Amino acid sequence: MTDQRISKVTQDANMADYDTTRDSFHWEQAQALLDGLPDEHLNIAHEAIDRHVAAGHGDQLALRCIAKSGARTDYTYAELAHLTNRFANVLRARGIQQGDKVYGLLGRVPELYIAALGTLKAGCVFCPLFSAFGPEPIQARMQIGGANALITSTRLYKRKVTSIRASLDTLKEIFTIDGAVLDTTDLRPLMDSASDSFVTAATAPEDTALLHFTSGTTGKPKGVVHVHQAVVAHDTTGRLALDLRPGDIYWCTADPGWVTGTSYGIIAPLTNRATMIVDEAEFDVNRWYDILSGESVNVWYTAPTAIRMLMKAGADAIGVRAFPDLRFMASVGEPLNPEAVVWGNDTFGMPFHDNWWQTETGGIMIANYAAMDVKPGSMGKPLPGIEAGIVEVEGDEVTELTAPMAIGELALRPGWPSMMRDYLNEQARYEKCFKGGWYLSGDLAMRDADGYFWFVGRADDLIKSAGHLIGPFEVESALMEHDAVAEVGVIGLPDDTAGQIVKAYVALKPGHEPTEDLRLDLMGHARKRLGPAVAPKEIAFRQNLPKTRSGKIMRRLLKARELGLPEGDISTLESDEQ
Repeated sequence: MTDQRISKVTQDANMADYDTTRDSFHWEQAQALLDGLPDEHLNIAHEAIDRHVAAGHGDQLALRCIAKSGARTDYTYAELAHLTNRFANVLRARGIQQGDKVYGLLGRVPELYIAALGTLKAGCVFCPLFSAFGPEPIQARMQIGGANALITSTRLYKRKVTSIRASLDTLKEIFTIDGAVLDTTDLRPLMDSASDSFVTAATAPEDTALLHFTSGTTGKPKGVVHVHQAVVAHDTTGRLALDLRPGDIYWCTADPGWVTGTSYGIIAPLTNRATMIVDEAEFDVNRWYDILSGESVNVWYTAPTAIRMLMKAGADAIGVRAFPDLRFMASVGEPLNPEAVVWGNDTFGMPFHDNWWQTETGGIMIANYAAMDVKPGSMGKPLPGIEAGIVEVEGDEVTELTAPMAIGELALRPGWPSMMRDYLNEQARYEKCFKGGWYLSGDLAMRDADGYFWFVGRADDLIKSAGHLIGPFEVESALMEHDAVAEVGVIGLPDDTAGQIVKAYVALKPGHEPTEDLRLDLMGHARKRLGPAVAPKEIAFRQNLPKTRSGKIMRRLLKARELGLPEGDISTLESDEQ
C-alpha cells in the first residue's frame, strides 16, 4: 500500500463531485434516464440501440470492427438496429422462442455482437463462450445452461463441437457464420432473407437476459444469472465509473467470452451512445498503440496483464505516436499494481483508474473516478447506490469492521440492479453468498480513513505466517517495483514452524537472466520494502505464469501444482508456466 496520490482530476467529468452525487443518488432516478418499454417492461437491446435511433442518432457510428488483416467494418446505430432485427427474426423463424438460451462461440467478429444484441432483442438469453475453450468446457457450460441454439464458425464447430454434439440434448439449432457444415445451418442466407423490422420482446425487468459462467476453485463452473434490469447498472457505471459520454470513441479490450466484454464491451458503451472499437486480433504492442492513436480513442478499458505487457515492451515501443484524444484509462480483471498506475501517468499523462467487481455483481462496484485523486494500488470508492463494507464472518454472525485498515471480507448490501439473481440450478450455493444482510464477495480487503478500499486477496489466498496475515497482492506489488520483474504470483506454502511461508513465482522482463544473484537481489528488495516477516522466503523464476483469459494470475493453480493437489476447474486457463 502507498500513501501516494495522483491528482489528475477531469474537470468536466460526468460525476464532478463524488460525495454530492453519492448523497443524492437513487437507482430509480438512474432507471428513469432509460426509455423502458410500455407497461413497465425493459429490454437491454432496446436501451442499447433502438432508443438512440428513435431519438435521431441512427447515423452515428456504433461499432467499428478491426479484422486481423487490419480491414475495418463500420456499423451505424441504424445499421446495427436492422441487423439485430434480422437476427431476432432468424431465431423466431427457426423455432427459438423467448426465454431460450443462445450461446455464442466466436472470436471478436461482427457477427458475435449482432447475435448478442439480436438474442436479447428476441427475449432470449445470451451466453458467451470463449472461442479458446476446448470441447469439454464448452460441453459443460452448454449442458448446465441447457443450450437451445449456438452461433459459431465452421472452423470452431469442426474443432470443438462435433465431438460433443451428441451429448447436447437441448440444442435445437447451430448457426455457422461462414457456410454450412455437417448438421449446421449457414446463417448468411437466413440473414439476407430476414426482415429488418422486429418488435422488441416485451421482457420484464426480472426476466433472464445473460448467463455467464465463472470457474470455481473445485468442481464444475457456476452459471451466473443476470436479468434485463442489469442494464440500469451497466448504463450508470459506464457513465460514472468510466466517464463515458455520447460520441466517445471507446475501446474495451476484453473478449465478450468474459463478463467485462459483455457488460462493458457491448452494453454500457452502447447505452451511453459511444462508438465501440473492437479488435479481432490478440495482443500486439504495436497494433495496440496504433489503435489508440489512429482511432482517436477517448476512453480505454483494459486489463492489468495487458498493461504489464506494455510496460515490459518499454517506452520506446510508442515511437512517435501521440494520444491527444485519450481522456480516461481504466483497468479491471485483477488488482492493478501501484507501479502500473504510476507508469500510466508517466507514459500517457494520466493514471489508470482501477476498479473492482465480479461476474456475480454484473457491473463495477468500486472504482477510481475521473474527478477523484487516485491512490495507486487502491480499488477506489464504492459507486453511488452501492454500500460496501469490511466484515468478519463467524458462523451465521456477520460483523462490520469499522477501524481503518482492518482486514476482512469485502461485502455489499444487496439490491443493486446488476446483482446476480441465481447460480443456475444451485440455489443452496447461491444462498451461501448472502448472510447477515450482506453479499459476501469472498475477497479480502481493507478500507482506509479516506474511504478508499484496498484489495488484499481472495479469502483462500490469504497467507498466515508466524502470526502475520499476509495478502499476496502486497508482496506481488513490492516485487513488481524491481526493474527486472514483469509479473509475479505469490502463494503460501505449509511450514512446520511458521504455519505458512511466502513463495513468489517471478517472470522477468527481456534482457534479464534468472540467476542466483538476481534471486538474492529480489529477496533483499522485498525484505527492504516489506520487512522480513512479510517478504518471500522462496523465489522461483518462470517464463510465464498461469493466467485466465481475463488476465488473472491463477494462484490456486500455482499452489496445487506445488503441493500436488487437484487443479480444479482450469477451463479458463489461457497461458501456462514453463
